[in-house]
Amino acid sequence: MARVGRPPQDPVQRAHRILDATAELVLRWGYDKTTIDDVAKAAGVAKGTIYLHWKTRDDLFAALLRRERVHVAEELRASGPATIGELFGGFVGTALRRPLMRAVLVGDPELLGKFARMKRHSTTGLELGPAFDTYIGRLVEYGAVREDAREHTIAIAAIVYGFVFLPDLLPQAAGPSGERIAELVADTVERALGSGRELPDDDARAVAQATTDLLDAMAENARGKLAASLGSAKGAS
Repeated sequence: MARVGRPPQDPVQRAHRILDATAELVLRWGYDKTTIDDVAKAAGVAKGTIYLHWKTRDDLFAALLRRERVHVAEELRASGPATIGELFGGFVGTALRRPLMRAVLVGDPELLGKFARMKRHSTTGLELGPAFDTYIGRLVEYGAVREDAREHTIAIAAIVYGFVFLPDLLPQAAGPSGERIAELVADTVERALGSGRELPDDDARAVAQATTDLLDAMAENARGKLAASLGSAKGAS
């Protein structure tokens, strides 16, 4: 017998609508003041529907941050960075243009609440892992990164966070713009890790391809984690 009433909603589309409502409320009131009741009302769903997707409010917000990482990875991939400096400069510029990711980078306690203490569970928000180690190895092979460069992840994190927090240390009028911070990150990463040599065209293309491959792997990883965090609820509305 045909079901009477509204057609069943696609659970993934519904989950994204809930995340849209969560993002709007968190940006308006902050995480600590945003309740499941608020989200349900804003998303136009029953409160129980949210719990079909996520067991807790923390799980809901974690899914929202995973979706932000997907957006950043995809925007960064589309911008086409070709070097390690452009990669991290582009990441910072992209993240600073997105209010939630900016809050993650600076650990904004008003917006993130208790999540501010958890913001560095990944080194820079890009969730670097084995794919990054492979990337560095390829850049060393092509002569783009110094062979004696050590602890790349720590150096990059120090550069990224150092420049991201710089405006807090300067008078407001003297603080650099987000765009300028991104440029400074790109230049400093190249100076700290780069070989300083002008690469032959073939090697420069190989470095650009390695950067693209890394971004593809990061975007795929981010999308996989997001998909897993959306839940598999069906039928409720």
